[in-house]
Amino acid sequence: MKKTILSIIICRVLIYTAIAQSTIGIPAIKNCTNAEYHAGTEIWDVNQDKNGILYFANNDGLLTFDGSYWKTYPLPNMGAIKSLAVDPSGKVFVGGQDEIGYFFPDDNGILKYHSLKHLMPQKAKQFADIWNIVLFKNEVFFRTVECIFELKNNEIRTFDAPGGWRLLAKAGSQLFAEDKDIGLMVFKDYRWQPCCGKLQTANLHVTGIMDYNKDTLLVTTLKKGLFLLNKSTLIKKPTAIDAILYNDLINCTKKIGEDRYAIGTTAKGLFIIDCKGNLIEWFSNNEGLQNNNIHGILLDHDKNLWLGLENGLDFINYNTSVKHIYPSKENQIKSNAISVFDRKLFIGTSNGLYSAPLNPQQKDMSTCKGIFKEVDNTKGQVWSLSEINHHLLVGHQDGAMLIRDNQAKLITSGQGAWLFKAIPSSQDIIAGTYTGLQLIKYTDGNFKNDGKISGMYESLGNLANDNYNFIWATHPYRGVFKIQLSIDRKRIVNYTQYTERSGLPSILNNHVYFIKNRVIVASQKGIYEYNAVKNKFTPSAFFKPVFGNATIDYLTEDASGNIWFVSNQRVGVIDYSNSLANSSYNVIYFPELAGKTVKGSEYIYPYNMENIFIGSNNGVFHLNYRQYVKSESKLNVLLTTVKTIAEKDSLIFGGYFMKNNQISSTQNTKQITTLSNHWNSFHFEYSSTLFAQKSNEEFTYKLVGFDKEWSKWSVKTEKDYTNLPYGKYTFSVKARNNLGNASPPVTYTFIVEPAWYQTIWAYLFYFSIMICAFYFAIKAQQKRFDLHQKKHEEEQKRLNYLHGLELDRNEKEIIALKNDKLETELDYKNKELASITMHLVDRGRLLLNIKEEMLALIKKLNMPDLSYQFRSVFKMLSDTEKKDDDWNQYAIYFDQVHNNFLSTMKSKFPSLSSTDLKLCAYLRLNLTSKEIAQLLNISLKGVEISRYRLRKKLQLSTDINLYDFLINITN
Repeated sequence: MKKTILSIIICRVLIYTAIAQSTIGIPAIKNCTNAEYHAGTEIWDVNQDKNGILYFANNDGLLTFDGSYWKTYPLPNMGAIKSLAVDPSGKVFVGGQDEIGYFFPDDNGILKYHSLKHLMPQKAKQFADIWNIVLFKNEVFFRTVECIFELKNNEIRTFDAPGGWRLLAKAGSQLFAEDKDIGLMVFKDYRWQPCCGKLQTANLHVTGIMDYNKDTLLVTTLKKGLFLLNKSTLIKKPTAIDAILYNDLINCTKKIGEDRYAIGTTAKGLFIIDCKGNLIEWFSNNEGLQNNNIHGILLDHDKNLWLGLENGLDFINYNTSVKHIYPSKENQIKSNAISVFDRKLFIGTSNGLYSAPLNPQQKDMSTCKGIFKEVDNTKGQVWSLSEINHHLLVGHQDGAMLIRDNQAKLITSGQGAWLFKAIPSSQDIIAGTYTGLQLIKYTDGNFKNDGKISGMYESLGNLANDNYNFIWATHPYRGVFKIQLSIDRKRIVNYTQYTERSGLPSILNNHVYFIKNRVIVASQKGIYEYNAVKNKFTPSAFFKPVFGNATIDYLTEDASGNIWFVSNQRVGVIDYSNSLANSSYNVIYFPELAGKTVKGSEYIYPYNMENIFIGSNNGVFHLNYRQYVKSESKLNVLLTTVKTIAEKDSLIFGGYFMKNNQISSTQNTKQITTLSNHWNSFHFEYSSTLFAQKSNEEFTYKLVGFDKEWSKWSVKTEKDYTNLPYGKYTFSVKARNNLGNASPPVTYTFIVEPAWYQTIWAYLFYFSIMICAFYFAIKAQQKRFDLHQKKHEEEQKRLNYLHGLELDRNEKEIIALKNDKLETELDYKNKELASITMHLVDRGRLLLNIKEEMLALIKKLNMPDLSYQFRSVFKMLSDTEKKDDDWNQYAIYFDQVHNNFLSTMKSKFPSLSSTDLKLCAYLRLNLTSKEIAQLLNISLKGVEISRYRLRKKLQLSTDINLYDFLINITN
């Protein structure tokens, strides 16, 4: 009895020691139950293909998961699958009782089972469960307890077990098996041979073999721990978990990194150790596993772990930047105060203060090993942790405390303390308490309570100080206070209360901060900034583009100037060191932390870029921000299902693009699906295999040929289109994460054929009917037209006769009217022409009289010099007489009245001068010689001479009257 108790005590001590060697940060664990994947509870084996799709060996058959949708593919005999393997071509080899084969997509990308049982010898066609499937070179090996099957070149050979096969595994360039009687064996020269010579290994019951270094392998056994195999030498490998392994059974193993090995047990969960045997991490029920019996382990493409369990499936986000730190695993406690001090991580909770040692060599503190211990005398609610004057102060429900040597000492008592603010350029400290402000003096390394600061009795749980030595504080229900202290800081000289009248949207739930040299208030309607000139708060132009009118619960600034915040329980950062092309900053949200913060007591502690701590309802979250933004996981998107929707849905694409009987990443253009018009409604399902980023993913889609633009980004992973018109369509979808990275689109093209009444033959038939109808319509119309035409012609003849009579009468009237009008116009124009002519005559007579009068005056005055002085006037009068402007205008008008008389004369008699043409015009007007002389500014004799010369140019004989000739020249 004493020995049993002692063994239990030793075991517990060893377990406690092992826990102390595991890291304090635990990655997120997602539990998948059979209620979610709708298959048998047990997951026996896990694998993944090159596209990222996961495959699980399940009692109900082959289970697949693409990141969003689970599918089950049963064996023909409905047997259980205990193991599987995926070859480079995408074939998923499986086996069950009396069944062996593989799943592979058909031409439509739908996974189908292909049995290989017909290749087996007749005597081996009945067998029990297949427990291991291993791909070795170009061969596939299947293990049952009684026999190992070798598939090569479409032939199957069998290898019976001497005592019973218990293991089949590949390590390095060798294939190993373990027999119950002989022990460890190796496949060499096409047969199984003992591996360790005369060394007996049967009693070890080997459960796994992994690469260790160049010429050494790591061997795990069922109950005897780990060994190193070097050629034929087997050496015991001590580890930090030997005591646990000796009391448990090792089910499965997997090398998951250059210096990391995962060991799955039957009752203690999963252990991760390094090459030296040190425990790195331990995952069990306490950390979130559904149960501790591990059947299978997979390290996926993103270096995360999948565990097949006795009851369900677990995903461990192993390669993550976000981890959970539990100060107390036995008790779920809220944590809203964090500090790194004196090489320890302190976490203030709703039930005391806890600390764990840190390794300065570990940049990422979540990878430090150790366990949390409760700090003495801190039982109760911890509100804040502040490092001031190189000391750690605790705001506690019992008052202000000082931490030394992992113990708490009260500085103030009688009332709870919220938080502390150091006074700039002073050793004094202001504490916000349940009943106002408290002054704490710091002298000679000691803190002393210097009493309450009089002048205000308010519970002030949020403090900030600005550059002008004002203390800013908030009350959850009374707004914001600006406080001025006396010189000795023992009383409040003055304070101002800011409410809705001071610009705030509300007096409720405000938080004041001094960030970026601004006094700002985080409110339920965005960020408000203090305007010292107006002494009021206004919406912050600096923060407005980021937050708008969203509720802001918490703000803090890190050492790099980035601003961390909590808004509507969403954690994010305004990153000024990772700006966008069109902005000086980048706003990044962390969906992994959405809804995880403590409502009403949100807290973020940005120690450095590798260590950001966020308070939560159970422990704290640790974010390695530098690793997070540098994550190189390549985004991908898969189109997993295309169905046609009608009376009964029909699957036309199963998620695998095929080309030349091989899985391809894109659709084969020669295999575009064509569907009848009856199948014109479609259902698309899509997903991404970045399983660790499911909360960060969004999708956008577009149906080319129907949609004009891409859809809005959404978390939806399916889309329906109904009643599509006939045509060719291409469905495209792509994914993005919260960092803005997007995947290349995946596309699927299909054709909807027109209905029979929309085919070319139908249109030809319609066209023929239209032609015939048109022909007969024309014929009928022609007949009606001929009849109407005949009637029309008869009526037309009658009307024409009447119309002719009417036209004759009207025409005569019109001609008479036109003649009257012409005569009237001609008379009018002749009068106008005569008026112009008389005007010219009068003007010429006037100019001549002026000239004669002036000459007579000069002669009378007997002043010859005056004649010389008036020579310019005489010249002007002569020029005016000779000007042709009036004549040109007169000639145009004359031609209009007299049927282009002057133009006709000029064309028929080119030798006529302008004076001759004037004379012809005046003669046609039947002017007297005296009038012509005045118009031409010549004498009467000159007129006669001009008439004589004109007759000669016109070559007129003396018997022809000149006037009559001119009158008839245009006729």
